[in-house]
Amino acid sequence: MQLFKIGACQIISNYSSVSALYSKIIKTEEPTNIGFIDIEQGGIVGYHIAPVPQLFIVIQGEGWIEGEDNTRITLKSGEGVFWEKGEGHTSGSETGLTALVLQSEKLTIPSSLNS
Repeated sequence: MQLFKIGACQIISNYSSVSALYSKIIKTEEPTNIGFIDIEQGGIVGYHIAPVPQLFIVIQGEGWIEGEDNTRITLKSGEGVFWEKGEGHTSGSETGLTALVLQSEKLTIPSSLNS
């Protein structure tokens, strides 16, 4: 498991852009499932083994994750976790959260996201 915070933003200066920033998260080489997980107040995604590498980024709210060591780590908006294939984990929230989730056989976390 690798924790990270979304890093430095680049100013978007083309296309007549104004006050716009871009943060690259990841580039994929293989087909990738991209979706959102909404965990409602008091909700839990039960313990499971990652079938493929997974990137979980909290975009709204706050919650927690637990890896195989059962250590609970709090995550808030702009923070996330990368699980390798085969890593067991669970997640939840006392107040509710929305997370962006990317899953792919060939997904690797870029060094720019390492905490």
